[in-house]
Amino acid sequence: MERPTAQEFLWILSGEIRRNNIKKSIPNDPSKWSSAKSKAKRKFKVYPSAYANAWAAKEYKRMGGTWRGADNRVTKRGKK
Repeated sequence: MERPTAQEFLWILSGEIRRNNIKKSIPNDPSKWSSAKSKAKRKFKVYPSAYANAWAAKEYKRMGGTWRGADNRVTKRGKK
């Protein structure tokens, strides 16, 4: 059996993620989230990026926005 190419691997991985039904966090105030994303697009040269999205999420929270849905907070290893 041949080894999958990088593109095929990403396609396989995306299918795995869909099958595992990973949930998303959804902003409760879409207008504030849109505003935070717009600010991030002006601030960072590359959007979307991990840095820009993290900054937009912090800005959204600073503006008083809240989230619903999955809890996707990152925890340190060994702690629950």
